[in-house]
Amino acid sequence: MEVSENYVFRYPAYDLSLASKMAQVVKMEDLDLLHVHYAIPHAVCALLAKQMIGNKLKVVTTLHGTVITVLGQDHSISDLIRYAINESDAVTAVSKDLIKETRESLNISRDIDLVYNFVDMRVYYPRDISKLRREFARPDERILIHISNFRPVKRVQDVVDIFAKVSKKVPSRLLFVGEGPDLSKTISKIRELGLTDKVTFCGKQDDVAQLISLADVMLLPSEKESFGLVALEAMACGVPTVGSNAGGTPELITHGETGYLAEIGDTDKMAEHVIHLLSNPEHYEQMVQNCLYRARHTFCNDTAIDQYEEIYYRVLGREITDSHRLLAASCQ
Repeated sequence: MEVSENYVFRYPAYDLSLASKMAQVVKMEDLDLLHVHYAIPHAVCALLAKQMIGNKLKVVTTLHGTVITVLGQDHSISDLIRYAINESDAVTAVSKDLIKETRESLNISRDIDLVYNFVDMRVYYPRDISKLRREFARPDERILIHISNFRPVKRVQDVVDIFAKVSKKVPSRLLFVGEGPDLSKTISKIRELGLTDKVTFCGKQDDVAQLISLADVMLLPSEKESFGLVALEAMACGVPTVGSNAGGTPELITHGETGYLAEIGDTDKMAEHVIHLLSNPEHYEQMVQNCLYRARHTFCNDTAIDQYEEIYYRVLGREITDSHRLLAASCQ
C-alpha cells in the first residue's frame, strides 16, 4: 500500500491511506464483512471505510493486549479506542482477563466474545532436532528458552535470576530469542553473574518453532500477559511453560498439568518448579503429553475458525448451515 507524501501532511497519512484501501478492496471484491485486529489503527480505519461505502459493511474487531493495557491508559487516545470498540458490529478478545480489563479501564459495557488465540498445528509441533540441539548444548545439558520483545513488562531480569538458580542444580543452557529495550541490561546482568558461556542470544527470529522444539522449558515470568501466545506455541511443540500467575496466562497454563505458575517476581518458586520438572523424567514426559493434548484440543485453529464463523454469520444476520460448515472444513 502506497502512502501519500503530499507536503500538506506533516507525517505520512497511513490511517487515511489504509481506510481508503480497505474501501477499495471491499468494493472490488464485494465484501460483506471486514475482520480487523487491534482497535487502533485497524478498527478505526475499517469503520471509516464503512462510512465511505455505506453501512451494509460489517466490522468485527479482535482486541489484543497492548492496545488495552498500554494505549488504553493514555487519555489522549482512550476515547478513540472506546469509539472503535463501541462502533464495531462485533468485538472479540483473546482472554477473559483482557475482557475484564477492557471493561474496567475503558468503561465498556457492550458484549465481547471470547475467542482464544490459536496456533497453526502445521507449523507448531514437536520437531526432530537432535542434530541441531548438539549445536546449542551438550547431551547432559537441558535447555531453557525465553522469547519476547524485551520490554520491562516481560521481566527479563527474572529470567536470568531463574536460570542462575536452575543452572546450579541442573546442567543447563539458556536461549534468548528477540530484542528490545531491556536487552543491553540483560547482557550486563548475565556478565555480572558469570553466565556468559551458558547463554545464547539468537536475536529476532521470524520462525521460532524449531528453536522452541530445542527447549525443555519455556520461561515466561511476565508482569502482564493478555494471553501469552508464546506459551501456547511452546505447548503445541510439547514444551511446558514455567511463568507468572498474571493476566491471561492462567487461562492457558493449567498449573501442575501443562506447566507451573508462581506469583510475579517469585523467581525462587519458579526456579524450584523448573528444577522439579527437569529432575523427574516421568513427570516431565507426562506434562509434555498434557501440553500436546491441550494445544490440539482446546487451542487448535479449527476451534477458533468455527467460533469466528458463527460470529460472522450472527453479525450478517444469517444462519450458518451444514453446507457452510462442510465448505469451511474443506478449506482448512
